[in-house]
Amino acid sequence: MRGFWGQQCLMTAGVIGCRSRRRRRDSGLARGRFSVRPAEGENYCTMSQIRIPGTSGYALMSDKSLEFYKDPMHFCNSRIHSYGSRVFQARLLNKPTIFVCSVKGMKELLCEQVNVFDTSYTTSMCKLFGDTVCFTNGEEAQLLRLSLMQLFRGKAIDTYADYINRVCVRNLKDLALSSEPVAVYAMFKRLATELVLGIFLNVDAEESAALSKQITQLSTQHWHGFVVPCHMPAVPSKIDVQYFPTNRHLPTQSLNSLLISKIKTIPFPENTSAAQHLLLFISALIPKAVASLLTSFTVELAGSDKTDLRKRAQESEDYLNHVLLEVERLWPSFIGGRRIAKQDTTLCGYVVPKGYLALFVAFAVHRDPEIFDDPDEFQPERWSGRNAGQEKLLCCFGNGSRNCIGIDLNNVILKATAGYLLNHYCWELDPPNQNLEYKWLPVSRPAEDPKIKFTSCSSKT
Repeated sequence: MRGFWGQQCLMTAGVIGCRSRRRRRDSGLARGRFSVRPAEGENYCTMSQIRIPGTSGYALMSDKSLEFYKDPMHFCNSRIHSYGSRVFQARLLNKPTIFVCSVKGMKELLCEQVNVFDTSYTTSMCKLFGDTVCFTNGEEAQLLRLSLMQLFRGKAIDTYADYINRVCVRNLKDLALSSEPVAVYAMFKRLATELVLGIFLNVDAEESAALSKQITQLSTQHWHGFVVPCHMPAVPSKIDVQYFPTNRHLPTQSLNSLLISKIKTIPFPENTSAAQHLLLFISALIPKAVASLLTSFTVELAGSDKTDLRKRAQESEDYLNHVLLEVERLWPSFIGGRRIAKQDTTLCGYVVPKGYLALFVAFAVHRDPEIFDDPDEFQPERWSGRNAGQEKLLCCFGNGSRNCIGIDLNNVILKATAGYLLNHYCWELDPPNQNLEYKWLPVSRPAEDPKIKFTSCSSKT
């Protein structure tokens, strides 16, 4: 804390005349005079030639955090329009921050310069989850990633498929029987929570209802930052495969092939553990992310005017994939992610000093008109046209070598759930005129949970 407050005092002193090196560098950047020493063989260039649009201002006085978090879409779009650039700077969380809203900038940040920019969540998130794959950097992060990939690729995904289908049937089979419209975000969050507990902890929500409820409440409290009496990080280590030897709802393969058993065999570094990663995997944010995309899918395909679109998605797996890609493009679950520059560098030709944050903004990157024609329009056909094969230009779950290791599992869950709905139901908003204005934190979704009326479809299979 001494270091933190010392830094704040130093930065605040700069406002009233401190001539510290940090103040000169920041103010130079704002005025366009900052320069970096070129590497051998490179030409020397000054900041006046490659000035970052916008200004990071001074500590405390110029912070834009409240404005950004209140309405991140308006914050970014207004500055993109004002500066004529999809890369700009502002002060966020009292730190000079580069906002990256272009595909080119995102790929440069997350792929080409992955070794120059570290994740910037380490201090706060490690207090919640320990040294897990999401919040470590460097060689340790790469080793953790390689070790954990076996749980989320290839045959491992096939292991979970039967259970995913069973949970979908159990949660969705009676939607048409409801006399009242269904609040879909809450429904999808329950479904996703059940999947997470079954896949990662071998806990079946129907057979072990009390335990499932307890873990769900604890993981939600833990994610929200509350201190829980039982010390949540220890909870996963108490839940063992042998504790649930007769769970008939899980796949019929041997218990030793389930994730909770597999993860015990991974040689974790000294500072991390299987329990810490299980805690991360059952985080309340994961069901929220899945529910976010499924809610956007259901709302976008609601109504009699979308009958042909639903029918086409039902009949063609490729088209369903394109529909889900377009949902992810327009309404990514997560607002983006932060990185911190380990050294003086450049991004899209702009100088980025050491210690500056860079925030890639997923919904803005996904609407980059340089890449996506009519970027605000829902057009699944773009993925078989101009944007065919460009799925890796999306960053809802990160990009490059540090992207989410659970992307494939997420896609299996989305396709299974969306496929079940398409095969069994037609649906519409009820009432038809609802407030569908989106909020973006902690995940994107309509601020008011959409109400949907489901009816059995005549093409039911």
